[in-house]
Amino acid sequence: MDRASSPSQAPHRAGFACFVGRPNAGKSTLTNALVGTKVAITSNRPQTTRHTVRGIVHRPDAQLVLVDTPGLHKPRTLLGERLNDVVRTTWAEVDVIGFCLPADQKIGPGDRFIAGELAGIKKTPKVAIVTKTDLVDSKTLAGQLLAVQQLGEELGIEWAEIVPVSATGGKQVSLVADLLVPLLPESPPLYPEGDLTDEPEQVMVAELIREAALEGVRDELPHSIAVVVEEMLPREDRPADKPLLDIHANLYIERPSQKGIIIGPKGARLKEVGMKSRKHIEALLGTPVYLDLHVKVAKDWQRDPKQLRKLGF
Repeated sequence: MDRASSPSQAPHRAGFACFVGRPNAGKSTLTNALVGTKVAITSNRPQTTRHTVRGIVHRPDAQLVLVDTPGLHKPRTLLGERLNDVVRTTWAEVDVIGFCLPADQKIGPGDRFIAGELAGIKKTPKVAIVTKTDLVDSKTLAGQLLAVQQLGEELGIEWAEIVPVSATGGKQVSLVADLLVPLLPESPPLYPEGDLTDEPEQVMVAELIREAALEGVRDELPHSIAVVVEEMLPREDRPADKPLLDIHANLYIERPSQKGIIIGPKGARLKEVGMKSRKHIEALLGTPVYLDLHVKVAKDWQRDPKQLRKLGF
């Protein structure tokens, strides 16, 4: 059918949007809510996301590819510097930027720092997304929306939209997609129908293990944990109707003293990490899994270029 015979049909749009914001602003939770499944790991710890994760939203009129980036922050390590580089590179490549600011926290120096950087990116449209609206009353939310508007005016940012959202409560999640889609270029789909992420399975499995390991550990530990999946192989002697996938993974920490925290008394904590992550991995891969976890020390890996390379940064 040629274009002239269907003038009322809107053109299909496809492109990339990235969510930015300081650590723990709700970027990963919003990405997962829009995609409708878990593609980015979440935690109440800052700096949970360590690399860009692409989640794909399929609609009849559009394909929205969401790039979830690490939180931009003041780096204290070489890893921190590399994470910031990842964020800035992503900003330069996307079609629209969503700036996430939590409704329950006043705009602070971290938000201003990011907004200042965004002000320097002139051509890319920017949508301000006020997240975590379920945590505040309507008066506080109205004040935050006004503060975001004023922040844009102060720095010369013209927000394409300002939208409040609760990703955990499912409020206005589809509206965020509705507002981002018109800002994408006209294009056929970029990914096959049904794809929800372009992350390699091994990377996603490693991330799910790290998410489980982050739960309930001391404040200083999350940044010290890295996970590498060494092997993922189907068990050979299994009948076709009862497959089993063997996954061997190493959890790396920076100091021998941290080993006990991860393993826990009589191995209880590591066992719990294995049980929790295995449940998510089986849901992701759609197959039963045998998960073999080992804890290893990679001394000061966040500051060592050689170790960072080995661990995939």
